[in-house]
Formats: sequence, structure tokens, C-alpha cells
Amino acid sequence: MLEDFYALAPYSLNREEKKKLLTGELLALTEYHRQHCEPYRKMLDAMGYQKDQIHSFYDLPFYPVRMFKEADLLSIPKEQVFKTMTSSGTTGQAVSKIYLDKETALVQQKVMIKILGDYLGKKRIPMLVIDSPAVVKNRQLFTARGAAIIGLNIIASETKYVLNEDMSLNYEVLRQFMEKHQGEKFLIFGFTFMVWQHFYQELKKSGESFDMAEAFLMTGGGWKKLESEAISREDFKKCFQELCGIHHFLDHYGMVEQTGCIYAECECGHLHASIYSDIIPRRPNDFSVCDIGEKGILQVVSVLPHSYPGHSLLTEDEGLILGEDDCPCGRKGKYVKILGRIKSAELRGCSDTYAEKFA
Repeated sequence: MLEDFYALAPYSLNREEKKKLLTGELLALTEYHRQHCEPYRKMLDAMGYQKDQIHSFYDLPFYPVRMFKEADLLSIPKEQVFKTMTSSGTTGQAVSKIYLDKETALVQQKVMIKILGDYLGKKRIPMLVIDSPAVVKNRQLFTARGAAIIGLNIIASETKYVLNEDMSLNYEVLRQFMEKHQGEKFLIFGFTFMVWQHFYQELKKSGESFDMAEAFLMTGGGWKKLESEAISREDFKKCFQELCGIHHFLDHYGMVEQTGCIYAECECGHLHASIYSDIIPRRPNDFSVCDIGEKGILQVVSVLPHSYPGHSLLTEDEGLILGEDDCPCGRKGKYVKILGRIKSAELRGCSDTYAEKFA
């Protein structure tokens, strides 16, 4: 039951404690989706799935994330669909469609609050969004960009969008926000390439300076384009430190297929798995589990997907486990490094998809 998770801090369980809790919940989800989603049941049958052979969540079958582009996968009646979220995709690419009922949408919000509260504190804070308000106009059909912003709204005491629809920087909104919140803790959120292209570059050209020393800069995705321009993560942070005084950085890894369960960056620069999810690098030749420090294709598991069979997915990303239960920040669980898309995979991250327009 998810209530067992809610009673715990999001990074409070060691390997064995987390393994026991996750295995029970993920096994129950597998059975639920087998009974309620016909394509998922057929996949399990084709794989010869047998419940009594599952000893831990590492043994659970995983669904290729690409399947959400090729079929409507849901475990609820269509009339219970409350919200449909779509992945990013360039023109001509198919997009994933994720169907949420009210319960799943609320659970995703609740868990997002718990995870981010561990980094930002439990009090709501102002949020400056490096995007245009247009991205959240259609509340029924969300892109991953819009969904991320709406999900964060719940932790914000106030939300301001600092880009116009043509992606130009709205200096009037920025100045008003900074006059009001100078010296306060606040959140800056945007997809990495957009933050760099439309916020940092424009501020640098303008010659204006703002003291954002108390701000947390939360970014996600888009490193492929920046690294192709020889801008490393360290360079990115240094530039913002020098221009705005920012020294709190909160990068994260996540995907629309498992919204709510993000892998957020700690003070040591590591991305952490919370008690609600886990990440398993697998060897491409036989899908066996990689050792710590060994690169593999990433499987992600999450206890949140109830309205669709997204609880155990094989992504199109590569990464590795840096360690487990021993990060200097004090958070338990795995901490990981994301290396990017598998070479043959479609470019599908929000920030990466947007960045393609500037290639």
C-alpha cells in the first residue's frame, strides 16, 4: 500500500529495507495491470511470466518504453481518463500517450511534493518559470514540459513565466519578480537548453545583473545540445554562479511515462532514487544487472503508475550506478549518472527535442 511509503521520508530506507517494500508493491501492480490491461497481459504471457518466480523487483519483467508510442496502454476504462500526457517528439515522430485517472494524478503530485520537500523544505516558495505561459494552456492534453510545470505549481506560493510566446525574455516580469523576492529563497525552473539559450544568454547580452544567491535552479534534460557546444555541466554551473550568484543547483532525471518519480540532484551533484522508485542498469547483450560503476541500458521502476502499466520500463537511456546508501549528502538509496540516449534511439527528451530546432 502506498500509505506505507507516505509514512517514510523519501530517502530513509537502506538497500534491503527498500528492496522489501518495493518488491511487494511492484508485484501487486504487475498483477493489477495483468488483469486490467490486455496488451500487458499478452506481453507477460509471451515472456512466460510466473508470479512465484519473482523473488525481488529485479526479477520483474519490463515493458519497452517505446510501446507507449505504438499502442494505447491503460488499465482503467476510457471514461475514467482524467488527463492525457504526451512525451516530447520532433515533427513526424510518434509521441507517447500516458492516460491518468484522478487517483494517479493526485498520487504523482503528492510524491513530487515529498521528494522536492527534501531539497527545498516544506514551505511553499515563489517560482520563476523559464518558459511561456502558452505551454500549459491545454489542461487536458499535457506535453511533458507543461506537465512538469503544472506538477511544480503545487509547491509554489507564486508562479511567474519569464518568456514571451516567441521565447524572448520578458524583462518587465523578471524585474518585478526580483524586486519582490530579492534575498528570498525561490525556485527557478526550466528545461536545460531553454534556460541556457533564452535566460542566461539573454541576461549576459543585456548587461543587467540580478542577485539570485538564494535561488534554486532546477533543470532537466537537454545536456546533449549543450555538450555538443562544448558546455559541460561544470561550465553551466560556473556561468550561473558568476552571472547571478546561483550556487543551489537541482538537475533531475525523469520521464512522462513515470511522472512524479524524479531522480533529483543532491548537494554533491548526484542524482538520487527515492523510496518510490529505482533504477537498474542492464547489460545490452543479455539484460543482466550491471555492477556498480558499469554502464548499461536503464530500467526504471515506480510504484506510482496505477492507471497504466508503466511501473517497470526499459528506457532508451544509458547510465550507471555511482553508489548506494553511501552518498556524502546522507540520503540513502542509489545515486546515479545518466549518460544520455542509446545511439540508435530517437531523440525524445523535452529539452533535447526543443534544442533540435537550434541545431
